[in-house]
Amino acid sequence: MDSQSAPKSLLCISLILLYISSAQAFNITKLLAFYDPTYSTFNSYLTQANLASDINRRQTITVLAVPNSAMKSLEGKSKDVIKDVMSLHVILDYFDDQKIHKLSKKTALLTTLFQSSGIADGQQGFLNVTVLSSGEVAFGSAVKGAQLDAQLVKSVAAQPYNISVLEVSSLIIPQGIDNSPPSPPPPPSAAPAPAPTKSKKAPAPTPAKAPKSSKSPAPAPAADSPAADVPSPAEAPADAPAADAPTPAAGPVADAPAADKPADDKSKSAGTRAGASLVLGGAVLVIAGFLSS
Repeated sequence: MDSQSAPKSLLCISLILLYISSAQAFNITKLLAFYDPTYSTFNSYLTQANLASDINRRQTITVLAVPNSAMKSLEGKSKDVIKDVMSLHVILDYFDDQKIHKLSKKTALLTTLFQSSGIADGQQGFLNVTVLSSGEVAFGSAVKGAQLDAQLVKSVAAQPYNISVLEVSSLIIPQGIDNSPPSPPPPPSAAPAPAPTKSKKAPAPTPAKAPKSSKSPAPAPAADSPAADVPSPAEAPADAPAADAPTPAAGPVADAPAADKPADDKSKSAGTRAGASLVLGGAVLVIAGFLSS
């Protein structure tokens, strides 16, 4: 009896494990096609980038599906860029609509399939999910300065706690993920001029000092200048009469006896009288000339 029941028990266990494994298995391509055909472009990019098979191997995953109308920004991009952007929309955790609205801090940093690839630069492989004050849920890149520009639209499908498909309004493309070369620096002529700096004013030039020279008397006025015609008091003629009272000129004394020659009393008295008469005569002549003038 025991020998017969053992195979039956093994068969039941195998069936249970097969059921569990089949229940956990999912196919993201069929899932998107079944729930809404409007994700055909998004679904096609997952297949082209070989991400569908990687998603199907996961046991816990969340896919942010983007409708066809918001997929135009990937047109013309290289396969590598498309793969990086699409893998950024695959979160390595389970988040359905209810779980997101119950975030303890109203925000969380989510790890994506792009981050697990090992080629993400900085925070490019992470997503920021935030519950806004209005109650809406917004997604965006975790790169510094990025905007939360993708809004949660609705829940498309959920298989707790294996896979969740959420529709978002637009693609999330972080800065630098498209491998675009950096902008070339502006040419030297286009570089902005440095702001003028205040500088000290240059001192005013000091006028050169005239060489010292010995003092010399002022030059005498020219002969034809008016000043040369006016005689100074020192140059006035000695015999010019005074303006108020004329000074009598001295009479001739040529025949007066020399003082050193002796003379007798008579000659002295005669000479004295002759001299007096001469002086008196000279004075009369001077007075007469003055009156006649």
